[in-house]
Amino acid sequence: MKLGVNIDHIATLRNARGQDNPSILRALQVCEKAKVDTLTVHLREDRRHINDNDLKLLKKYSKLPINLEMALTDEMISISKRIKPNFICLVPEKRNEITTEGGLNLEKISENKLRSLLSVCYSNGIELSAFINPNKKAINLAKKLKFQTVELHTGSLDKIKINNKDKEKINKMIDYAFSLNLKVNIGHGLNFSNIKFIKNRKKIDTVHIGHFIISEAIFLSLYETIKKFQRII
Repeated sequence: MKLGVNIDHIATLRNARGQDNPSILRALQVCEKAKVDTLTVHLREDRRHINDNDLKLLKKYSKLPINLEMALTDEMISISKRIKPNFICLVPEKRNEITTEGGLNLEKISENKLRSLLSVCYSNGIELSAFINPNKKAINLAKKLKFQTVELHTGSLDKIKINNKDKEKINKMIDYAFSLNLKVNIGHGLNFSNIKFIKNRKKIDTVHIGHFIISEAIFLSLYETIKKFQRII
């Protein structure tokens, strides 16, 4: 199981003052030093954290593969065609949400826009995934729509008291997606403690962690937090 680090909230802190501290490129250097497997950023419609210039700089200087989280819009398809990240993960996006609240509803996406994005991905060797809820219906639809990879939403584990049914469901759906020959990633709300409930790790390609790593870095440093997570997984 590999580790992808989302650095969006480095930009959130920076934007609070409107200057360049903390630096996105310095965060990149720490991630490279720690030998992170993937660098993840979510370019939102409202640019509340990572912005277009950040993405351009990361593409120019990153030695790490870049995973671009984005909504399925004409603007983002155009940006992905220009930036050519290594990975794209389609995520739902609501203007007023604090963070992503659940998986993408694949029944409601535009198939024309998806075909357009798939063309960009095929032409540029970009791996496309869908961030979906951990259930058979969503997984089956992702397979039908020709996604190569799914990222299963693990937000139900982000609780003080975690329901055993939630643990069991996520692990079963990891098995199920893997059985369909989909590459399986997981993410959202994972931390040092609840990652232990993920049992079938050999079937998972990458775990994506963002908010927890950046928050914990205040106390441990970004490098030490990443290294601790790597040891755990």
